[in-house]
Amino acid sequence: MASTPVIRGLSGPRVLIAQNGLDVSDVSRVGPDHSVATEASTAEQIEVLRGPATLFYGSGAIGGVVNVVDGRVPTDSTTRGEWLLETNSVNTQKSAAFNVTTGGDAFAVYADGYWRKSDDYETPVAAEQGNTDEHKASQFVVENSREKSHGYTLGGSYLFNQGYLGLAVEQFERQYGIPGHTHRSHEESEADEANVFADLAQTRVQLLGEFNLKGKWISSIKLRGGYSDYEHAEIENNTAGTIFNNETQELKVDLLHNPLMSWNGGLSFHFKQSDVAAQGEEAFTPPSKMQTLAFALMEEKHIGDVLLQLGARVEQVTLKANDVLLPHLEAHAHHDAEENHDEEHDHNDHADEDDSAITRVFAADYEFTPISFSGGLVWDFTPGYNIGLSVSRSQRAPSASELLAFGPHIGTRTYEVGALFAVHNDDDHTHIGLSEQVIDLETANNLDFTVRKTQGDIGFVFNAFYNQVDNYYYQISTGLFAESGHDHNHDHGHAEDDLDEHDHNEAVAEDEHTDELPVYLFQTADVILHGFEAQLAWQVSHEFKATVFSDYVRARLQNGGELPRTPPLRFGTQFSYQATHLSAHLDITRYQEQDRIAAYETSTQGYTLVDASVSYDLSVLNHDIALYLKGHNLTNTEARVHTSFTKDIAPRPGRSIAVGIKGYF
Repeated sequence: MASTPVIRGLSGPRVLIAQNGLDVSDVSRVGPDHSVATEASTAEQIEVLRGPATLFYGSGAIGGVVNVVDGRVPTDSTTRGEWLLETNSVNTQKSAAFNVTTGGDAFAVYADGYWRKSDDYETPVAAEQGNTDEHKASQFVVENSREKSHGYTLGGSYLFNQGYLGLAVEQFERQYGIPGHTHRSHEESEADEANVFADLAQTRVQLLGEFNLKGKWISSIKLRGGYSDYEHAEIENNTAGTIFNNETQELKVDLLHNPLMSWNGGLSFHFKQSDVAAQGEEAFTPPSKMQTLAFALMEEKHIGDVLLQLGARVEQVTLKANDVLLPHLEAHAHHDAEENHDEEHDHNDHADEDDSAITRVFAADYEFTPISFSGGLVWDFTPGYNIGLSVSRSQRAPSASELLAFGPHIGTRTYEVGALFAVHNDDDHTHIGLSEQVIDLETANNLDFTVRKTQGDIGFVFNAFYNQVDNYYYQISTGLFAESGHDHNHDHGHAEDDLDEHDHNEAVAEDEHTDELPVYLFQTADVILHGFEAQLAWQVSHEFKATVFSDYVRARLQNGGELPRTPPLRFGTQFSYQATHLSAHLDITRYQEQDRIAAYETSTQGYTLVDASVSYDLSVLNHDIALYLKGHNLTNTEARVHTSFTKDIAPRPGRSIAVGIKGYF
C-alpha cells in the first residue's frame, strides 16, 4: 500500500521526498494514497534531514527531507555491484534487484534494475474494523492491496581531475491496489465488486556534476538538474477514471566558497517548475503550474569549542490555475436510515432538481515570497559530549491541492475541498462557496534543543523541539457527506420483492450511502507541535549492542483542540549481535493508544510489534554472499496506523517471514 513519511507529526507537502537532492516529482504529496516514485532496493542510503540543512531544499521541506541517495550517476569507475532475491510470506511477494558500476580512466557507467510482485496481504484480524461478517472475516486479508512494479536505470559520467559530470535515465512503472474502494450494491456479491488500482509510470532524467576549482573565491561548484515526466492513472473496470500528470524541471547550483574570515559555506540557486494536471470524473484538483525561484545562503564557523551555523533562504513562488471549479454541491449530514428515510428521499429529489446548476469556472493566480532563516550552535563542552541549540523561522506557500481541491479523492475515501472554499449554512441549508479567508503563507517558528554523548561504550542523543505554526493548512472533517460522482445504476430485477418493507428501506438506505464520501475541508489555524526524540545505545561487548529509543509529538490547535492524524507515543528497544559471519537483530516497538483526536476522528488502540532478522555471510567463488531471514510482526498483532485515512479498513500486515539472498562483487 502507498504511504507518505511523517516527521514530527508533519507530512504531505511539508516533507520533501528527494532523490540525490532533487524532488522525486510524483503526486505522493497530493494524497497519502499515492505511491512514492522512487525505489529503495537499489539505494545506497536514505537520509532524514531536519533543521538548517533543509533550507537548501526549499520551503516545501518545512517539516524535513527524506533523501534517497544512490549511485545512478557514478562518481568513480571502480567495478562493483550487488544483487538481491527475496520472497515474503504475508503477501507472497517476490522481488529481485541488481546494480553494477564499472568503467575506465575517464568514463564510468552504471546500470540497475528491479522487479517486484505481491498479492493481497494477510492481517491478524478482519481488515475492516467492526466487521461481523464471518465469511469475510475468515479471509483476514486487505483486499485489493496487491502490487507489481519494475524499473531500470542507465547512467554514465565523464571523470576528470577536478570532478565529474554525469547523466542518468530511469524508467519506473508500478501498479498497486487502492484498498477500501469497491462499488457493490446491496444485492451484489463480492464477485461483482469493481476494484480500483493505480497505474503509474515515470521517466526521470538526472544531471549531476561537481567541479573542484582553484579560484580565489569559489572552492567548488555542485550541479543538480532533473527532468521528470510522471503519469498516474486510477483504473476501475479497465477504464481510467482519473489521470494525474506531473511534468517537472528542476535545477540547483551550489557555489561553495573558500574560508572567508573563518566562515565556511556557500550559496545555492534553485529553480523548479511543476505542471500538475488531474483529468477525469474523479479529478479533485484542477490543472495548475507552480514555479519556484530561490536563493539560499548557509555559513558555519568554529569559535573555540562552539560551531556556529547560520542560514537564510528567499523564494518567489507562483501558482497559476486557469480552470478552478466550484461545482454545485449539496453536502448533508447522515440521519437515522429508518426514521429519516422520507427526509433523505426529499433531499435526493431536491438535489436532482439542482443538477442543472452551473459549475463556476474561474482562474487563480497567486504569488508568494517565503523567507526563511535559521541559526544554531553546537558546543563541545567536554570531550565526547555536545549540546546543540537551533532557532528557525520558515515560511511555506500552500500547495495547489490545499487551495484548489474540490472533488472526490477515491484513494482516501474522502471528498476534498480546498482552503479557497468554505462551508456556508443559510436557513438550515448547507452549501459550499468561496471563502473570505485571506490566502497567506504558512509560518513556522521552531526551537530545537539537543544533547549528545558520542564516545565510549554508552552513547545517547536527546532532542526536544517546540514548533509554533501560524496559518497552518490542514484537513478537518466537516461531518457532512457528498456524492462521489459515480454512476452505478444496476438492474436488480425483482430482488426487492423478496424483502419486507423494513428490510427494503434499510437496503435502499445502504445503497444510497454507498457512493457518498465524508467531506474534508482544508482550513488554517495557529497550531503548536512539541515533543522529543531520545535514543540510548550500550555497546555491551564487541559483538553485542543494546539500544532503547522513544519519540513523541503533541500537535494541538493554539485555541484548543487537537490536530487530526497525529502519531502516538512510541518507544522500544533493539538488541543486535554482530560477529564475523553472523549478525542478528531483535526489535520490540510499542505504539501507545492515540486518544487525543480531532472532531469526527476515531481513536486508535495501542499495539506492540516484534521484529527479528538474522543474516549469515559467506564467500562463494570469491564473491561475498549473505543469506538472511527476516520476520515482522512475529506476534501477529492487530496494528492500525493512526496517521492513515484508511486505518479502519487496512491494518498493518500480520506475521510475515521473508527469506532472501544478497550478493556483492
